[in-house]
Amino acid sequence: MTPQIALNYLWIVWAISWLAMAFWSERTAKRPNFGAELPYRIVTLVGALLLFGFVRRSYREPLGLWSLAPGWNWVLFALCALGFLFTWWARIHLGRLWSGWITRKEGHRIVDSGPYGIVRHPIYTGLIASALATAVTKGTSVALAGAAIMTLGFWIKARLEERFLSEQLGADAYAAYRRRVPMLLPFGPKAA
Repeated sequence: MTPQIALNYLWIVWAISWLAMAFWSERTAKRPNFGAELPYRIVTLVGALLLFGFVRRSYREPLGLWSLAPGWNWVLFALCALGFLFTWWARIHLGRLWSGWITRKEGHRIVDSGPYGIVRHPIYTGLIASALATAVTKGTSVALAGAAIMTLGFWIKARLEERFLSEQLGADAYAAYRRRVPMLLPFGPKAA
């Protein structure tokens, strides 16, 4: 099995396991209207289509930028797997407060421990790392554009989520969390 094929299976296993756990969450108490979430969903979907929709046959094709040795591709496979492990750590740590949508769950509170003490949006951080590792493995301009667009989609969602949670959980409490913990990059800039 090549690293590229293994990477595809890794994404499939992660997606199926993620969807299978979607039932494990508290009842939603409040959420923004669907229209507010539509922009990040469209941007993220376009990025995913670019990342996964094109297959490069060889380096000589116009979209191919490079072709890495299998050893490097296995390193990128491991980085993708670490990104997924980070998402699962965050998902399990968040427990029943998790949702695939921007929501306030019954009993919602600011979670600032575990992976949420490293970055405010560890699920998005893990997915961005996995998408970037996948794009570098593919070595095409289209895959890199897809990973960049997916990153933009996660950033848009994180900003919307932060505004919503700040309103729902208290502006002062959420602002204090933002000052302590970076948004997406560990050791990155914190909010002022």
